[in-house]
Amino acid sequence: MRLWIAVYLTQPSLDALNPLWSDEAAPAVAVLDHEQVVAVTPEARRLGVRPGMRKKSAGAVAPHASFIQRDAEREQQLLKAASLAMLQYTPDVAFGPEASLLLEVGPSLRAFGGPASLCRRIRRSMGELGCQSRLGMAPTALGAWLLAARATPGPRRVLRLPALVRNLGNIPCTLLPAARPHREWLEGIGCRTLAALLRLPRAGMQRRCGPDLLRSIDQAYGHHPEVFEWIRPPLDFSARIELLARIEHAPAVLTVARRLIQQLAGWLNAVQAAVCAVVLVLEHERGRHARPPTRLSIAPADPEWQPDHLLHLLKEHLGRLSLQAPVIAVGLQTDRLAPREPAPDDLFIEPGGEPAREGRLLDLLTARLGPGQVLAARPQADHRPEAANRWLPALGPFRSAATAENFSAERPFWLLQRPIPLVMREHRPYYGTPLRILRGPERIEAGWWDGSPISRDYFVAESEDKIRYWIYLDRSLKEPRWYLHGLYA
Repeated sequence: MRLWIAVYLTQPSLDALNPLWSDEAAPAVAVLDHEQVVAVTPEARRLGVRPGMRKKSAGAVAPHASFIQRDAEREQQLLKAASLAMLQYTPDVAFGPEASLLLEVGPSLRAFGGPASLCRRIRRSMGELGCQSRLGMAPTALGAWLLAARATPGPRRVLRLPALVRNLGNIPCTLLPAARPHREWLEGIGCRTLAALLRLPRAGMQRRCGPDLLRSIDQAYGHHPEVFEWIRPPLDFSARIELLARIEHAPAVLTVARRLIQQLAGWLNAVQAAVCAVVLVLEHERGRHARPPTRLSIAPADPEWQPDHLLHLLKEHLGRLSLQAPVIAVGLQTDRLAPREPAPDDLFIEPGGEPAREGRLLDLLTARLGPGQVLAARPQADHRPEAANRWLPALGPFRSAATAENFSAERPFWLLQRPIPLVMREHRPYYGTPLRILRGPERIEAGWWDGSPISRDYFVAESEDKIRYWIYLDRSLKEPRWYLHGLYA
């Protein structure tokens, strides 16, 4: 089944300038295009400023409001960023009419839990990008776009073609881009909806309006094929956002970084890769007071591609960062990549569909406490049991390279920090009860090179209550003596 989602940006001119201005706490700001208001923040709207007003009229209504010129280049950058982010849901993404994106999501429905769940995910990603948008879903791309672009209430998610035909009928016909050049003629003959437009004689409409309008109608209703040029991701990922206002505190960078993380997630899904390390670049003042950028490297324990975990890690790192200068631009770059692992076939799966991974816990602990506070045991080339281990940062460079040596002899799970001397009763070592030797000896003679030589015979012993111990006979003493050195789980 072919199914499309149209993402229609309701105020791209505002979202492109500052994602925070869509918030209720944003200041009163109006965006101008040739002295005419094209977008306003909620506070400016509360003061009476409306899109379509002239600057002088808006200034009279809200004298304390700020006016900023529309930036077409920023709008285009925002749309490209949104298209890259949408690649995490489908590889088939195309630019639609005006400020919109078209996603063919039929093959993606099952992977994301159905139409409603997929729409929620896309809406959330657009919110992370700082974009205000409406979504439409339909069996045709143009039909989905019309459902999303209309400002009037009504169903926006239609899964079957007959239902789409019913819902398109009441939509204003001039919402169709191909019909806008003929607005006056259509209004003059009383044709105001798509249903009325569909009832007009096709031959006469083609002579009057040309073939484009008829083709658009047929495409919206599923009678004519739609052809698109799909968006292709770049070979390398590097994204940057220049700020209108300086950021003084590191946690505030997270709001801007959300946009970059969403773009990275879409790019990783498109190239089927995962990141081993990413670098967040915080740019500072230029010119006379120039300072070198702050580079924050983030290396997950395992190759990662999920935006939520990357954002969580970034939040922890930024919470511990003190800015030496205000931030004027934020960039994100991939440092090392790894091929995407196939979907796991674990028996026990987390509610989100991901297998439980200890690496994510290590990531968060290390980001919160610091690398020197989260340690892991790493084997060391030494036959002496007390010297065969060292404690290193859990996410250090030795994490993947260090593997325990395959010993033929058993080793206990718990090695005592200081061996306990054992008493002898009836010529047998005693610890609570007499100990019975099960296996051994394993002779270890080592340490002569660093002045701490040992000469021991190790045995696996068992008490009368079936507890197993690792004991040894110290042969380096004048009178050999037994010691308890470890316990088996």
